[in-house]
Amino acid sequence: MSNRKVPAARIVFSEDDRRAVLGMIDESLRTGSLTLGPNGGRFEERFAARHQAPHAVAVSSGTSALEIIFRAIGVAGHDVVVPTNTFYATAAAVVAAGGRPRLADVSATTLALSPATIDAALTPGTVAVVLVHIGGLITPDVDRIRELCDRRGVLLVEDAAHAHGASYRGRPAGSFGAAAAFSFYPTKVMTSGEGGMIVTGDDRIRDEAVIYRDQGKAGFLGGDHVRMGSAWRMSELHAAVGLVHLGRLDEAIATRQAAAARYDKALAGLPGCEPVTVPADCESNYYKYVALLDPSIDRAALKAELREDAGVTLSGEVYALPLHGQPVFADLSTDEFPVADDVCRRHICLPVHSDMTDDETDYVIDALGRALARRVTA
Repeated sequence: MSNRKVPAARIVFSEDDRRAVLGMIDESLRTGSLTLGPNGGRFEERFAARHQAPHAVAVSSGTSALEIIFRAIGVAGHDVVVPTNTFYATAAAVVAAGGRPRLADVSATTLALSPATIDAALTPGTVAVVLVHIGGLITPDVDRIRELCDRRGVLLVEDAAHAHGASYRGRPAGSFGAAAAFSFYPTKVMTSGEGGMIVTGDDRIRDEAVIYRDQGKAGFLGGDHVRMGSAWRMSELHAAVGLVHLGRLDEAIATRQAAAARYDKALAGLPGCEPVTVPADCESNYYKYVALLDPSIDRAALKAELREDAGVTLSGEVYALPLHGQPVFADLSTDEFPVADDVCRRHICLPVHSDMTDDETDYVIDALGRALARRVTA
């Protein structure tokens, strides 16, 4: 058993970053501006600018960002196409907003919806399609997906919880649909501790989001409750963390891309494990580095060996159990999703950190190679 450890995730704040966060928090405590104040306003402005979005609205989580979008576009009583290999929250937010998730299969090369899988899932009652940028990769089918949605008269919503700073042909996540939801959960490429962000070019969605996040009130300092909103605000303390980490986003992505490039090179000659390749014109932020195991390899046993013998903990899958297998969604669909079932069953996510060193990456490669060799030659 190795004394060395490479964790699944590592949250990175330098000493200067921590000092900057504490300075802003101290100012918030001194002034009593603890919610919907200057930190949140600056965070919204800078996040919108980084993602080439006219508007950004800071909220309490990526889940609330999704629900607010779904409420704002009016999914209640209607179908919303959702990939089955996404996180629980994508579909749960549809349900919470009164909509009906309509599950769809995905492409094996991008783990995302494709025009064909969307077309198969559309119904006369469909009002929206949710494109999830799994692992920080924007599918190169995104323009064709947007064209299909426009042609069928449904809105495209981006679940960009994984995709801070990711882009396709220079266009960032959040710029392809009517609105997008980002998450700042601690494991993400950038974090605010807890929190989320809605980005949109639609003035009406922005205005609705501002109302919904503050208990459905017409105005922050008073006014009637005009929507069934909730306490979906982002605190000034969380916004301070997000502001500082946003300033490190490009640096974090560059470090992750360097680690991914080493993984790509190594896995090209490694039997039993094939990376999910990032297509041309796509710039992934590598929130996850996804690779597919040979069907004969037991993923659970491989992960246990890497953790116990080499101290390498693989990241959580995206996702190990698709939505149609989740107990809470047991009645959602009786359809079959062969591609999602296959990729969910046999993919792994190698550890990628925002401060990962070449030495750490090479150590993971060596440990994985040795573990695979025992299985491929057995």
